[in-house]
Amino acid sequence: CEILSSLPLQMSLYFNVYFFPFWWLVTVAILYLKYPVLSDYYKFILVTIMILVSLTELIRLYLGYVGNLLEKVPELAGFWLLTLLPQLPIILFLLFNEGLKIHSLERAVHIVFAAFLSFQVIAAFFTLKRMVNTLAARFRLTEFHRLEEQRPGPG
Repeated sequence: CEILSSLPLQMSLYFNVYFFPFWWLVTVAILYLKYPVLSDYYKFILVTIMILVSLTELIRLYLGYVGNLLEKVPELAGFWLLTLLPQLPIILFLLFNEGLKIHSLERAVHIVFAAFLSFQVIAAFFTLKRMVNTLAARFRLTEFHRLEEQRPGPG
């Protein structure tokens, strides 16, 4: 009975749970300060991004915890997809778009958050690969034993 969950991924999720509120507070505070000088479409984009990231991050962290600790492939796959598709591109947009008038503190917290997301994408991929291969092997062994029991005896 091999343990398939990943300790590095779980540690990253644990620290991400504590970092995310700090990231959110810093980002909202800086958004409040620079809001009057932003153009209208950047105002709309940033508010939409904050709402989207807040909701997605809560779901993403829950799926990561459940998928990794309970070794559930669908939840971990959902975590991986939510990390890879909406979260990472959004953080990279916030980090590299100079039209947003990025503050140095904002850039620093975005870099840390992007590092968390990048590490989690890689760690979750290898954890998923190991889980799927092990579960497939268990399934094949179970099927083999079931077929062996159904086979008629000699004579």
